[in-house]
Amino acid sequence: MEKLPVAILGATGAVGQRFVQLLENHPWFEVAELTGSTSAGHLYGDVVRWHLAGRPPKSVSDLHVKSSDSSLQSALVFSALPSAAARELEFDLAAAGHVVCTNASANRMKVDVPLLLPEANADHIRLVDVQRERRGFRGGAIIANSNCTSMPVVMSLAPLRRFGIRRVHMVSEQAISGAGYPGVASMDIIDNVIPWVSGDEGKMESEPLKMLGELSDGDVEWLPAIAAATCTRVPVIDGHLVNLSLELAEAPALDDIHAAWRNFRGPQPVPCLPSAPERPLQVFTEVDRPQIRLDRMAGKGMSTSVGRLRECPVLGYRFAALTHNTIRGAAGCSILNAELLAVQGYLGSFRPEPAMVHA
Repeated sequence: MEKLPVAILGATGAVGQRFVQLLENHPWFEVAELTGSTSAGHLYGDVVRWHLAGRPPKSVSDLHVKSSDSSLQSALVFSALPSAAARELEFDLAAAGHVVCTNASANRMKVDVPLLLPEANADHIRLVDVQRERRGFRGGAIIANSNCTSMPVVMSLAPLRRFGIRRVHMVSEQAISGAGYPGVASMDIIDNVIPWVSGDEGKMESEPLKMLGELSDGDVEWLPAIAAATCTRVPVIDGHLVNLSLELAEAPALDDIHAAWRNFRGPQPVPCLPSAPERPLQVFTEVDRPQIRLDRMAGKGMSTSVGRLRECPVLGYRFAALTHNTIRGAAGCSILNAELLAVQGYLGSFRPEPAMVHA
């Protein structure tokens, strides 16, 4: 099968580099275009300050970086742009016929933009049809993934919707890579925990309610729950850990919650997509797991680890959930979203045959 050429916006930044890394040898997609705000006209390998293990792929290193406002040829675009830059540019690209899978926050909460986590809300992909009709897009669209700290919350709560989610209290412990490069000043984060992450508390209190809601008549009816969040920054490189307390309408046994987590896979065809982990949730019964250093790479960084499930005297239940913030929480989810778009026929004539989807 001939691969689909794709573009990466903001390719020299932390999330842009993760896109480059994860798309190397992808079975369906091939990086063909890159943009960068200050590196236009130069070879990617000459201007990128690579922060990940190894080196940038040779095939991408030899590409010339384009300016952010350049005309793009690729039908599929991955956006790692800062929010301010993404707000208008992503809609301009969609209006020009590009499908934009974005990690930027600027357009996530638009009513006709899917805030997609395939295992949890694959049916929200139908908002693409609504978006195209309302905005007059011909083949273009914007599909977003959530804030990296919302990701473990939604993944861990999705299997529990059957029990009736009423109230959620969340306290995050977020890695410094979530702030981008160069991140947090060393004198601020070493030997310290910072009890504030700009903008993230509001996102955690709203994004999961949209993502866990039901699509009805072209709109998402948000999950009717109350959410409260406190976000902190901790001195680890990668991995966001969230401690949750949860009130449910029903009173399931702890074993019932464990079973719901273990049996969770997401709807077809999501489990068969190339980037989907074999198990979306890695479930621990040990008293001291999950741990960021030990468990952030579960499922090649695409699985969420849950554990420490126990009774809560205030809300009923409490547990911890962990996700790799720049893989599942950012670039990896955007790529998985694009794979779902491909098999569902949203990338024009490019539609992988079922035999091309791994079992």
